[in-house]
Amino acid sequence: MACSPQVSKGSWFRFRYDEYVDTPNDTRNVLLVVATVITAVTFQSGVNPPGGVWQDDTNGHKAGTAIYASQNGAFHVFLTSNTLALSSSILVLMSLTYKFPFYLELWAAILGMFATYASAVFAISPDESVRFGALFGAAAVPFVFRFLIQIYKRFKSKT
Repeated sequence: MACSPQVSKGSWFRFRYDEYVDTPNDTRNVLLVVATVITAVTFQSGVNPPGGVWQDDTNGHKAGTAIYASQNGAFHVFLTSNTLALSSSILVLMSLTYKFPFYLELWAAILGMFATYASAVFAISPDESVRFGALFGAAAVPFVFRFLIQIYKRFKSKT
């Protein structure tokens, strides 16, 4: 089973990965579970933000927009961080399921879910509260970093 008990006195990390004990299959399964939970939580918090949404158009608020958006800076940090977490977990899911049976269908579902998330975030966000370029950048960061790491590894192996 992944995460074998490597106990060291005074350590906060009582269970950690050991490449000599943990099988790749067990490790992949643990990563899939963790990435799935992160994906579900971040998707849900993007679709249903903390504090909910305004229910009516009174007091200058628009029904269906996030209440949290009235705290512009905090809402921006929340959306950017949440989008980064969702995007990172989606990258892990896509990477760990590559060439598995039905992986193309799974990728289509994941990308559809990501598009649904983006649509919901844009729908609940007042125009002035979201910097859409920042959200797109946050979504792209994990994919760009992974791409750059792959280029670096190829370059390093050729030298």
